[in-house]
Amino acid sequence: MSEATLEISLTVNGEAVTKTVPVRQHLVDFLRTELGLTGSHLGCEHGVCGACSVRVDDAVVRGCLMLAVQADGAEVVTVEGLTETGEIADLQKNFVERNAMQCGYCTPGMLITASELLREPKPVSREEIRGHLSGNFCRCTGYHAIVDAVETTINNRLEEG
Repeated sequence: MSEATLEISLTVNGEAVTKTVPVRQHLVDFLRTELGLTGSHLGCEHGVCGACSVRVDDAVVRGCLMLAVQADGAEVVTVEGLTETGEIADLQKNFVERNAMQCGYCTPGMLITASELLREPKPVSREEIRGHLSGNFCRCTGYHAIVDAVETTINNRLEEG
């Protein structure tokens, strides 16, 4: 017996995509295997670690908890899409300068989640940054460098204003 499939149409990083997918395929698996967008990582596969985070219709979601068929008609943006548009270029630069990406496994999810704070920059405390990123786990950096990078980016954007 073969697995049920459905045709889905969505926009991924600004490009229209139509594919037939297994109904049980997770969004992050679809992005990685069908579209070659490997920036989002599979970590815990329980929605706890945040490594699989992507934007769906302007909301950050866990790609391991959402089925690809649920994204039918949606606009999906991955870390590759944020990179291509330059939306997070300054954040990425600050991640490098602050050594906030040691092994790099959590970095795409951190960038996607932090990008929410940067969409309309306003003054935030380090505690608020930590709270916003609290659903993303990092086992290498201890978070200080990540918070530094996000804080620097927000402050720079506010100064440029």
